[in-house]
Amino acid sequence: MKDLSPRPGDLDPIEIASRDEITALQVKRLKWSLNHAYDNVPFYKASFDAAGVHPDDVNTMQDLARFPFTVKQDLRDNYPFNMFAVPREKLRRVHASSGTTGQPTVVGYTQGDLDVWGGVVARSLRAAGLRSGDMLHNAYGYGLFTGGLGIHLGADSLGLSTVPVSGGMTERQVRLIRDFTPKGITVTPSYALSILDEFAREGLDPRDCSLQVGIFGAEPWTNAMRQEIEAAFDMHAVDIYGLSEVMGPGVSMECVETKDGLHIWEDHFYPEIIHPETGELVADGEQGELVFTSLTKEAFPIIRYRTRDLTRLLPGTARSMRRMEKVTGRSDDMIILRGVNVFPTQIEEQLMTVHGLSPHFQIVLSRPDRLDEMQILVEAAEGFTSDESRVHAAADLRAKIKRNVGVTVKVELAEPGGVVRSQGKAVRIIDNRPKA
Repeated sequence: MKDLSPRPGDLDPIEIASRDEITALQVKRLKWSLNHAYDNVPFYKASFDAAGVHPDDVNTMQDLARFPFTVKQDLRDNYPFNMFAVPREKLRRVHASSGTTGQPTVVGYTQGDLDVWGGVVARSLRAAGLRSGDMLHNAYGYGLFTGGLGIHLGADSLGLSTVPVSGGMTERQVRLIRDFTPKGITVTPSYALSILDEFAREGLDPRDCSLQVGIFGAEPWTNAMRQEIEAAFDMHAVDIYGLSEVMGPGVSMECVETKDGLHIWEDHFYPEIIHPETGELVADGEQGELVFTSLTKEAFPIIRYRTRDLTRLLPGTARSMRRMEKVTGRSDDMIILRGVNVFPTQIEEQLMTVHGLSPHFQIVLSRPDRLDEMQILVEAAEGFTSDESRVHAAADLRAKIKRNVGVTVKVELAEPGGVVRSQGKAVRIIDNRPKA
């Protein structure tokens, strides 16, 4: 893999500022953001008043812990525009969730917000090793989902040549990678596996293509998956994080020169880690649920938003701003199987160590009697045809999950292509248990 480390002068001054400088800027911006929300969003005025707090009470960043949380249901209850702090006419962009599991959550951006968003995504793409004039193959979905258009905004800001492929049509993805020779690709890690499958189907070696860096986000993925993708493509694989309620992609980014966690762009987004059940703050370095407060958003300020993502905060390394560890899962994606907490990433970690199995899998939950059961549907790797070898691989996976995760599972081995492919975020859990 080529060295994509930043050159002298590449970084914004705030990226390497002292912690005192960063904190002073955060306090100033937090006071503005809290007042902006309180004065212009009836929900926040009512919420702050009910908790007996006021924006003027804030003198340090620690004072933020006195303010109430915001949760996804609050956004749904205020659908579509009641969480906005500016008149609808000042919006330049509106995004929304799919709403497949409830009322959609709607977010909006002023021109100033779009400028900030483009700036933090540009900073993220640069941290991945891309520079003005490079070509980017953007395979995130375009539309109401913030991924595709958010990355595109930052790519324009950085001066990249962007190929707006979006998701799907995997054969075309491979053709354009070969013909256009992009330096970078932005895509979900699960769809990157589908692109790899297409390279194999066409008899092509992905290591021969032009890609030098893959920027993966929108779903949790493991370091084992990173190693698999880096070896397959001979390129760097780095993590990007964001969510529409806070901004979209570009809230934090892994630096290609260290790959040791994602630096949070703390000049715009203030992180906290809380205990998922009690809501109490935990110390930096302890795992818990990630909470974000926006410091500069105009259209859609967000105060102490519970992301449900599980991670921990770490000191800065390649940048002064604090890092978040790769997200291990979501508190609302956690499976409790006979008293044991299980996350899909734990299953992925074990799967990646078993010879003869592909990385494509789904977790199927059922309750045939009184107790829940878990089945892992996983594909045999291409060319792995021996029945005896397949039985051994399935048994190996069962044993590793039992030993390292602590649950007993069934393993069903499918033929190559037998697990549904993702063209965006992977669907890892199929819950067939009876609804209460």
